Amino acid sequence: MDGFETISIDVDGRGVATLTLNRPDKHNAMSAQMLADLTQATQQLGADADVRVVVLTGAGKSFCAGGDLGWMQAQMAADPDTRAREAAKLAQMLQALNTLPKPLIGAVQGNAFGGGVGMASVCDIAIGVDHLKMGLTETRLGIIPATIGPYVIARMGEGRARRVFMNARLFGADEAVTLGLLARVVPAADLMTAVEAEVAPYLSCAPGAVAAAKALARDLGPRIDEQTIAMTIAALKTRWETDEAVEGITAFFDKRKANWMS
Repeated sequence: MDGFETISIDVDGRGVATLTLNRPDKHNAMSAQMLADLTQATQQLGADADVRVVVLTGAGKSFCAGGDLGWMQAQMAADPDTRAREAAKLAQMLQALNTLPKPLIGAVQGNAFGGGVGMASVCDIAIGVDHLKMGLTETRLGIIPATIGPYVIARMGEGRARRVFMNARLFGADEAVTLGLLARVVPAADLMTAVEAEVAPYLSCAPGAVAAAKALARDLGPRIDEQTIAMTIAALKTRWETDEAVEGITAFFDKRKANWMS
């Protein structure tokens, strides 16, 4: 599949598609273009009968550093309705990945922050390298992990999520396993071997049955529907209007401490 600016897709002869976030110079931070590319690619992969499994990974040192800085600056300058539309693009991308009717296996080869944690959370299973760091860093900027929230809570459960959902604390690979974000961690050299071990069983399963079982699992788990997504977008829109959000993001770009930091 060609024509994407920020991602690459490779499909092997078995029908295993590797979807790679491909902005390594930006630590695979999510821009508006990446959100559009991911949404379109996910729809295409979902509709392709020859694709059996999708592996999601990133190029370079980071899996995904969260929101692109230029994109965040644009949100600060935008009106509330524009901000809501941009938040909806992120929510739509995550929901497309979450409802992909193929197994989605995360190969988390580097750090994941903010939206990157959200992307790891929508994988059916995610395996990480042992040196990575993760974190839900939004509250440090005066905003909240809103549009990724339903997927993070579904993955971790509320009790475990509350350990890291509000404090912007970075945590390592082993703690990510205890939180439920990662199934296991391996040395970087062993990552793709570990991913292949997760891919292989699906190649003996009926693709339609796998898709139906995945849909059933989602129906039995926490409900993430249009109403839930709309609520998260509204919550983020409201938070962007606060003095804390203005101060936090301005301080970040000014490379100074926000006024609540000791």
